[in-house]
Amino acid sequence: MALHSHAFTQAFWRIAATAVAAALALQSAAAQSILRDAETEALFRDLSAPLIQAAGLDPANVDIVLINDSSINAFVAGGQVVYLNSGLITSADSVNQVQGVIAHELGHIAGGHSIAIGEGAKAATSISLLSMLLGVAAAVAGAGEAAMGVMAAGQQAALGKFLAFSRTQESATDAAGAEYLSKAGISGEGSLQFYRKIQNEAFRAGYTFKDENVFYSTHPFPGDRISRLTEIYTADPAWKRPTDPKLEKRFRLARAKLFGYLAEPRETLKTYPESDTSEPARYARAYAFHKDALMDKAAVETDALLATEPANPYFLEIKGQILLESGKPHEALAPLRRAAQLTGNQPLIATTFGHALLATEDKANFAEAEQVLKAAVARDRDNPFAWYQLGVVYEARGDTPRARLASAEQQVLGRQMRLALMSAQAAEAALPKGSPDWLRAQDIAFQARAAVEKERKRR
Repeated sequence: MALHSHAFTQAFWRIAATAVAAALALQSAAAQSILRDAETEALFRDLSAPLIQAAGLDPANVDIVLINDSSINAFVAGGQVVYLNSGLITSADSVNQVQGVIAHELGHIAGGHSIAIGEGAKAATSISLLSMLLGVAAAVAGAGEAAMGVMAAGQQAALGKFLAFSRTQESATDAAGAEYLSKAGISGEGSLQFYRKIQNEAFRAGYTFKDENVFYSTHPFPGDRISRLTEIYTADPAWKRPTDPKLEKRFRLARAKLFGYLAEPRETLKTYPESDTSEPARYARAYAFHKDALMDKAAVETDALLATEPANPYFLEIKGQILLESGKPHEALAPLRRAAQLTGNQPLIATTFGHALLATEDKANFAEAEQVLKAAVARDRDNPFAWYQLGVVYEARGDTPRARLASAEQQVLGRQMRLALMSAQAAEAALPKGSPDWLRAQDIAFQARAAVEKERKRR
């Protein structure tokens, strides 16, 4: 899963070159790698729920999705989904800072900006980019005159009108985010801290903010935003309200886990040296040592974590995961089974447990694996690895039609529509006509056929 960086000047050139029509149609969430983790997703649900309710939305209908991208970025792209880049999480200093970002993005959702964006640019996708929160464009990077040289006067006027529209939306969304934080009783201090963090990074990179460059800005200039929001936040009763320490601890653990998973082991050990015996540091190092195939050292870290919290399902999960990926599936069963039990068979953990059961290559474990995996996909259908594992179970017991159906489910999620069509047609031909699985195979075939035809016409 490759990391992608949205360079500031590149972002401007994409905007200028398309002259409004696709001004904000940057790389879509569908083109990014989504990171799934049971612990992180549970944290996102809990830290965002009061904000979602304050925005007048239903927490059951809003998703917070983690994108594998090292840039400091968050956005919405239609629907009730907030996308957070991994770079934002690893750069944030507190859970309160992340809540400030989410409150802002919820303002875009509640404001219907993915629909209203059509007022400013035809066929454009509504994307709120924190990496462009500073109003960075070619002019800010010192390329304003060059940009002007390649743009016709009419394009400049159209672009200016659209960017002014975007700045108006951003100002309204800032106000909405502040309102949601206030209603939820959450301090806006983290929001201001994060704005200042990005502003300081821009200054260190040599960016400047001048009045003549406001034309190229998708967002109000940071100093103006910080000044306006400081006045709002400091007057709010929640301004000095402390963050829930349990939520803060969970954030620091999830951030360390993410860092250890994504960073090079050397970078992880530099950030979390072995002299640091805190839980977050051990969490990060467990991944670093595992990635370096230092299994004994990884085991020391996971065992130390479990010594402090033996019933922590996520510490059990990482222990089982490391054992499984180290070629010890039999040893992985106990911690993974316990982790699944403690989380009520959370689908992602259950999938890893099902994988371990199959990896033992003991046919006596296959019935349990089928039960676990079927329960996992029943609660979370958007899990391609679970479908793959379930297909393995079906094939092992000679149920080829359902193995083909499971492959079709996996292939649709991976946007492999031609393969999905073939798998679904093969399943449909062999399954009992009128059965639920036969109907599902029909649905997938119809979906895949439509996608293949659409792609054919596009080409």
